[in-house]
This record gives sequence, structure tokens and C-alpha cells, in this order.
Amino acid sequence: MRRGTLARLGALLAVGALALGACSSNGGAGSSGGGGGTVNIAINPWVGYEADAAVVGYVAKSQLGATVTEKNLKEEISWQGFANGDVDAILENWGHADLAKKYIDEDKVAVNAGLTGNKGIIGWYVPPWLAKEHPEVLDWNNLNSLADKFKTSESGDKGQFLDGDPSFVTNDEALVTNLNLNFKVVYAGSEAALIEAFRTAETQKKWLIGYFYEPQWFLSEVPLVRVKLPPYTDGCDADPKKVACDYPEYILDKIVSKKFADSGSKVYTLIKNFNWTNDDQNVVAGYINSGMSHDEAGKKWADANEAKWKAWIGQ
Repeated sequence: MRRGTLARLGALLAVGALALGACSSNGGAGSSGGGGGTVNIAINPWVGYEADAAVVGYVAKSQLGATVTEKNLKEEISWQGFANGDVDAILENWGHADLAKKYIDEDKVAVNAGLTGNKGIIGWYVPPWLAKEHPEVLDWNNLNSLADKFKTSESGDKGQFLDGDPSFVTNDEALVTNLNLNFKVVYAGSEAALIEAFRTAETQKKWLIGYFYEPQWFLSEVPLVRVKLPPYTDGCDADPKKVACDYPEYILDKIVSKKFADSGSKVYTLIKNFNWTNDDQNVVAGYINSGMSHDEAGKKWADANEAKWKAWIGQ
């Protein structure tokens, strides 16, 4: 993951659901009585989101006896699931004022469930070797004079700007146009491909500039350096076609179906109270990236942070 609104990786999209665990069920998200029940959690395809789901899912199953079904969906598709019950919760929402207006304000099938505690930062980044050896690259005003350095077979006679996946909703094409930059936006295809491109650029000292974001575990491996764009001001991104400013800081929140919120489910209470830091998320994302399953990663974090998750379930 955007901006004005954000929608990250579609290449990992897998329609359908993956059931995790076979714990007792009290009749589904819409059931009353306060039991764990069954909860359908959307999994938007970036590892930081998976970290949220790993911990929430593990606590829901191990402490509340819930059945957790993960559904791998793009961001916009996740919101569509609120109306028919396919989705009960989105654990990491990056803005999406248009979707909030439709599904919360107009259709009234979803409600805001509070902040995650994470702060989302999106921007243009370069590998650290490039920032150190050519610091002029960190100011967008210098990019046209350096465009030839960023050329690739995919960008032709222009410099390449690397985005993640065509399903990301970013401002980057508008920024390239409105800042009159001699660059072409090229899509890596996935979060994994974007990360690998930056990793390769650092190890092989290749010229690369592209979209990236925080929180993100990869920054602990390769500390990408952010490029200075025209500063963000309120409303400067109101018209997606005219954006000529940097991205805002995103205060991430959770969205759930109204039916789920009204169900009396203890899992709803867990999700509403779920709140942690960028560092917490990056730790769990690192576990997942190293090959742990969601349950393994969730358990490892929960075992080390008992006071935090107990507060989420009211213990």
C-alpha cells in the first residue's frame, strides 16, 4: 500500500477463504450472546496487514474460542463484502474516504472500529547507497537532470519510477505528470517484487526510485531514504488528477460490518480494542517473512506481550 486513498498489492489476490483453526463456533459473526463465534477477516495483500491479522486471529482463537476465516482480498473488494456478510472486519484501512462515504455514511453497512495505533507513511524512496553517493537525488527538483540514470528497458527514453502493482491506488502517475518529470511509472507487480527490486538496487548499486511505505519490516534490512517532494498541505490531493504534493501521514484505522459490531461478539471487542505500534507490526511481519505461519507468528508475539492482548479482551 494510495494516495489520497490506498490500495496495495493485487498480484497476491486469492479469491476465496482460508479457514484457520477449527475452534468452537457460537453461530457466526451476527450471533449474539458475546461468544467468539465465527469472524471473517479480510486479508489485504501486504505483510504488515498480515501481521495485524496474525495476532488478532491468534488471540481470537486461543482466548475467545472463535473460528477465524481469512479472506485474501483487495482493499476495495473487502469493503464490498460488508453488505453480504462475506467480510466482518478490515484491520488496517489506509484512508479511502470515498469508500467510507459509500459503505459507512450512505449504505450504513459498516462502521469505524477505531485506530490501529499504526501511522502510515507513503512516499518516494531510493536505496541508501544512492542517497549517500548522490544526495542530490533526494530533492525532486533534481530528478529530471538525473532521469537518464534511471532508464530501463521498460521505461524507454524516460527514467523509470517503480510502483508496486496496478491495483495500488497511488498519486504517482499524476505526480510525474504535474511535476513535469521525465519519468515513466512502471509496475513491479507485487509487494514482494517491489522489495526485491530495492534489495537488488542496494546490493548491486543500481539507480532506482520508487514508491514505498512505512510501517514495513524491510526497512530494518535496507533503510530506504525518502525523496523530498513538494510538501503536503490540506486539500492538495483533493483532485487526484491535479496532485502535485507529497503524501499525507495516514492514521490507520479499522472498519467492521455494522452487523458484526452489533452482534455482541467478544471478537468485535477484541478488534475494537486492538492497538499497537509500528514496531510491533514490523516484528510480526518479520516473523511471517521468515516463513512462520500466521498462527506461529501470532503466538510468538502474544507470548511475549501478554499485557497488551489481555487489555484488548478486557482482562
